[in-house]
Amino acid sequence: MLVVGDSMLDRYWEGAVERISPEAPVPVLRLGREWQRPGGAANVAMNLAALGCDTVLATLWGDDAAGRSLSALLREGGVECLAVQPPGLPTTQKIRAVCRRQQLLRVDIEERVPESAARALAARVEPLLPQQPWVLLSDYSKGALHDCAALVRRAVAQGCRVLVDPKGEDFARYRGAWLVKPNQAEVERVVGSSADEAGFDVRMEALRGAIGALHLLVTRGERGMVLYGHGRAPLRVAGLAREVYDVSGAGDTVLAALAAALAEGATLDDAVAAANRAAAMVVGKFGTSTVSRSELGAREQAA
Repeated sequence: MLVVGDSMLDRYWEGAVERISPEAPVPVLRLGREWQRPGGAANVAMNLAALGCDTVLATLWGDDAAGRSLSALLREGGVECLAVQPPGLPTTQKIRAVCRRQQLLRVDIEERVPESAARALAARVEPLLPQQPWVLLSDYSKGALHDCAALVRRAVAQGCRVLVDPKGEDFARYRGAWLVKPNQAEVERVVGSSADEAGFDVRMEALRGAIGALHLLVTRGERGMVLYGHGRAPLRVAGLAREVYDVSGAGDTVLAALAAALAEGATLDDAVAAANRAAAMVVGKFGTSTVSRSELGAREQAA
């Protein structure tokens, strides 16, 4: 598997709140522990590795402490990294202050990736494409996929199946992808909301056709997922989550589990079901997390 996109370091400051600050009406978090996890495209790669896939991550991060931490976490997770490190660019970080599994505050550290760095990343990715049957694009709108349309064209020309987790309202930049996986809020920002399921299906099929994607998989939170494809009826998969602690990175897990199942020879319908099970498991964990091959297998047997 080749994953290309925006990576970040997710940091968690966890502690107890026992008083309100005398300086301002805000809670005082007494820090108990801190931990870090790969986020964004790096989380997709970690999930793939946890599911037993040989995984290469092509991405950008800074030459700083956060970048070194992210690199170390990925190596520990079994992910091979090809990182471009533009001078002066800080590694994207999301710092969450947490008490009793509730977020009190999120601090984002980020800068838009320079176009020159995005071009350098694309140049490193291109020679890899002939050996990569599966290419996963994780777009968090930080700039790593600045010329996403060109990358998709090159990958498709090399015979790669391209799966995309999109961002923003310009879905045309993913034209020609084998599968695009937005969530419902993302697609509704692009095509508007619908009064009923029939109207939703019409809008989704029109979007799929407009961007030339073979498949469109829309995740809908507790309502599960819907798969659209040319010449077939929509496939609706009901949500399975019983307890939802944290949806951070759930879309990353869905993309990874879907691709891992397909790479093992599953049909697309069965791969969607596997991704749905993985999503139900990961939202029951706190923080940006992965689902392992053994966990997913146990869930499948229980079902």
